[in-house]
Amino acid sequence: MAAHANGKVVRVRGSVVDVRFERKLPHINDLLRTGQEEEVILEVQSLLDERQVRTIALTPTEGIARGMAVVNTGAPLQVPVGKAILSRMFNVFGHPIDGQPEPEPVSWRSVHQAVPPLDKRSTQTEIFETGIKIIDVLMPLERGGKAGLFGGAGVGKTVLLTEMIHNMVGRHEGVSIFCGIGERCREGEEIYREMKEAGVLPNMLFVFGQMNQLPGNRFRVGHTALTMAEYFRDEEHQDVLLLIDNIFRFVQAGMEVSGLLGQMPSRLGYQPTMATELSGLEERIANTRSGAITSIQAVYVPADDLTDPAAVNTFAHQSASIVLSRKRASEGLYPAVDPLQSNSKMATPGVIGERHYQLAQRIRQTLAQYEELKDIIAMLGLEQLSAKDRMVVNRARRLERFLTQPFFTTEQFSNIPGKSVNLEDALHGCERILEDEFQAYPESALYMIGAIEEAEEQAEQEQAVSI
Repeated sequence: MAAHANGKVVRVRGSVVDVRFERKLPHINDLLRTGQEEEVILEVQSLLDERQVRTIALTPTEGIARGMAVVNTGAPLQVPVGKAILSRMFNVFGHPIDGQPEPEPVSWRSVHQAVPPLDKRSTQTEIFETGIKIIDVLMPLERGGKAGLFGGAGVGKTVLLTEMIHNMVGRHEGVSIFCGIGERCREGEEIYREMKEAGVLPNMLFVFGQMNQLPGNRFRVGHTALTMAEYFRDEEHQDVLLLIDNIFRFVQAGMEVSGLLGQMPSRLGYQPTMATELSGLEERIANTRSGAITSIQAVYVPADDLTDPAAVNTFAHQSASIVLSRKRASEGLYPAVDPLQSNSKMATPGVIGERHYQLAQRIRQTLAQYEELKDIIAMLGLEQLSAKDRMVVNRARRLERFLTQPFFTTEQFSNIPGKSVNLEDALHGCERILEDEFQAYPESALYMIGAIEEAEEQAEQEQAVSI
């Protein structure tokens, strides 16, 4: 990178630094360096006049003062790409944070890449199995699509995302990239250690912008991960599994940057450019002829309000929306996925087949009827329902319990061995419950099991013990 066009600091307000250049102004998104050892990195956000630019800091601004020299690097933020970056952990600048030396050989690429044009995109649709019953049956994911895990604080977004990594990374042929945007360093360390123990690290890489980093840093870390993902899709022709935790932190970082730059806030204090910024990131996640980027994203929902602008804007980009419910979590129905609020664009007869589609519709119908009957049950009791309604409640409660599943990632807390269930076994189990084959079985026999046969084995064992 050719460093040129020196300037000087004229104003410092926290993370916002105004810089004056006497000759040539830098371009928008160019990186500038300042400080005693040029350790402070600034990104140009706007041009104030013919001599001044306004920048946002990507590193702490302690120690810089008015009049300090500023060097224009002449290039935007760039990150390393190449096979050598696999099994490593990077920060927003593409520097390793796993205590190992810089990867070699690599080439450097700008994080500001164009969205793939429509004529380069693939129009094929394929299902992406996760091994999690409730997701594969009711809201199947798309290969090359985007799936969002929506939920408030503490309902299990990161646990569900980690379980998906565990189930998919071993079976996934291509590269897996985990991107932590504004998340806790503890979670990053845990996932890195788990993947190392599982032996899948050679086909995986991690990009982190931690919670304590500046907003400018957190705002760009998603672009860093996506640039690396695009390299493996376009140059290596591999399928990429991109896991993002948490997309709300990207929106939040943009809101902080917008506030620091003095922009007029929009609804609920969000930045006026939120839809554009989110689209700039999400639309790059695409299925092209050379490969597919399949993305699974955790989305924090403030105060469990799904009408929050951040959640609404994110919903628009997803091919599958998995909504986590605090009510179901409190009932112990894990994963706490709300089957009536969650949906998938893949759940059509043309994609998943007539049998799967009809079965999913029957399950939703049964659970919806049970939801309507809950008020009557609470007021008058189950005995006051008609025989037909009692059958519906019976089926729905058994379905709810069958759609729970023990996770590999929670074995150490629950002492229940984790289970991964293929789609055929999950569909077969739901069919048998809807046909009332398990009417005589206790509900507890279907709770936290894998395939339906386990309930039969459990019931036989209990019977043998009672005899």
